[in-house]
Amino acid sequence: MNRIQKLFCEPKEKLIPFITAGYPTLDSTVDLVCGMAEAGANMIEIGIPFSDPQADGPVIQASSQQALDNGMTLNKIFEQVTQIRERTDVPLALMGYYNPILKMGHETFLNNCISSGVDGLILPDLPLEEAEPFCALAKSKDISPILLVAPNTPDERIKKISELAGDLIYAVSILGITGNDLASKDALAKYLNRVRENSVTPFVVGFGISSREDVIWFNEYSDGAVVGSAIIKNMDEGPNPVETTKQLIEVLKGRK
Repeated sequence: MNRIQKLFCEPKEKLIPFITAGYPTLDSTVDLVCGMAEAGANMIEIGIPFSDPQADGPVIQASSQQALDNGMTLNKIFEQVTQIRERTDVPLALMGYYNPILKMGHETFLNNCISSGVDGLILPDLPLEEAEPFCALAKSKDISPILLVAPNTPDERIKKISELAGDLIYAVSILGITGNDLASKDALAKYLNRVRENSVTPFVVGFGISSREDVIWFNEYSDGAVVGSAIIKNMDEGPNPVETTKQLIEVLKGRK
């Protein structure tokens, strides 16, 4: 049982922050992740910078471009995850687009995940119809493939996606890109209840979540709240991105 599977065996509130690897500086990722874990993050998503991040809004797009300009690569990410694992046991998921993984090769990529200490993979642009070979290989290596559903995903497709994922799925809260405003709570509640009824796995929710109140609300309707754009924005508001981020995590967790 990997760290993600263990985490979602426990019925407790979960906060899952997202950062872009290599942002704001090439070497900031390790201290940021470890700081968020210290501040109470239950699981952390590390974004793989990509030149065409089609699911991401302007804040995360800009962080991704800056990370690429800083020199971030997949191999550097694996080196940094190895360093993170020397300091914390927090569950880690890489979030990225399929092209860099395909270029590296499934086996090589997944073996690097294992050796560095990655627990899961979130792939926004890998559709159900093409995901089975990669998901089967990932699961055979005890890496959780985390597939996405959206408000317009039909019930039967939610079930198939969750069955293929096996451990966890990611419910996008809105039709659109990261950082956009949320829909009405009534519409969100109906959608998340539909995911709950049709998914055979636990699920987390992301896109547009930015406050302690949001974290509480989404945990009532799902198994965890993902916060991304708000964390990236917040990094630029203080002289020390690590301390600024830790303070935000403490607020989102209700510790401040």
